[in-house]
Amino acid sequence: MFDQILVFLHALLDQTGLMTLWWGNLVMIAVGVVMIYLALAKHYEPFLLIGIGFACIVSNVPGSDLIKEGGLFYFAYQGVALLIVPPLIFLGVGAMTDFGPMIANPKLVILGAGAHLGIFVALIGAKLWGFSIDESGAIGIIGGADGPMAIFVTVKLAPHLLPAISVAAYSYMALMPLIQPPVMRLLTTKKERLITMAQPRKVTKFEKIAFPIIMSIVVNLFFPPVAPLVTMLMLGNLLKEVGVVDRLARTAGGGLMNVITITLTLAIGSTMTADAFLNIKTLQIVFLGLVAFVFGTASGVITAKLMNLFLKTKINPLIGSAGIASVPIAASVSHTVANQENPNNYLIYQAMGPNLAGVFGTAISGGIMLALLGVK
Repeated sequence: MFDQILVFLHALLDQTGLMTLWWGNLVMIAVGVVMIYLALAKHYEPFLLIGIGFACIVSNVPGSDLIKEGGLFYFAYQGVALLIVPPLIFLGVGAMTDFGPMIANPKLVILGAGAHLGIFVALIGAKLWGFSIDESGAIGIIGGADGPMAIFVTVKLAPHLLPAISVAAYSYMALMPLIQPPVMRLLTTKKERLITMAQPRKVTKFEKIAFPIIMSIVVNLFFPPVAPLVTMLMLGNLLKEVGVVDRLARTAGGGLMNVITITLTLAIGSTMTADAFLNIKTLQIVFLGLVAFVFGTASGVITAKLMNLFLKTKINPLIGSAGIASVPIAASVSHTVANQENPNNYLIYQAMGPNLAGVFGTAISGGIMLALLGVK
């Protein structure tokens, strides 16, 4: 009788995940918990970290069918892998974005280019570390701090690296309030951080409507490899600016964006399994992603300081770090650091100029990279 009970309990135990639980699962579950903690306690991009952290926890519970083929998280990931989710993310971002700051002060576009040194530093580092040129290009694009663009380029160049690169890109985007400020303070003086900037001119409605149309033509003409993303970004912005399809603009930037964000975060978090994540190659990619973010932030600040050598009206170098494409996270970080130095200094609008330019900087970098590597 006792033996039968033991056999029954053993059979019951075999049906659970306890028999396959290992320390790697516990490490990744802890990583997921830390992500949720940072979202709640530090308010580090809760819209990203809560979903990613939760999916990371659940995906590392042995026995779960969610990430297996046919599972819920599996289908969420297919939306990313098949490049359905990234263009829809861009559509929503466009519907929520005012490109006025960039149109009003075109010279700040230089900062959007200057803050992309990290892409090429990571690319070179990856190649020296033994990755192929295609893999290195995919890893390098992490430095653009543009999650959908990182996914898009990776699927084209090195789809087998998509889990690691998407995790690195979105995790570092969410942690930018932690990563960027030390670099920004290191490279600027207190006097520079206290620089105030005048409000830019008012942008006309005609300019705001013409901008997405012109940019769509230019990108499709000169950078067709990345045209799907930028075109959807411009469509979303056009819906917002024309003023006659408010319902569509609200849907793109509201309900649809929320659903896509949930899908995206679950898809990314579901790839953070211990088996896939705890290996040398993934850790190398995560490290190179951090290097890319640090160099991108630094190069943006330094570009702003160089511009000040030639400008009569100085710009606050802190907005140079906003040239990284993560909208509006990077601009918010620039504003926050400046505001901590002077509570009356509000740089959010000025920082949005290089931040928005960074989106196009990453798109151009990705387009050139795909073209040079022969990818259409």
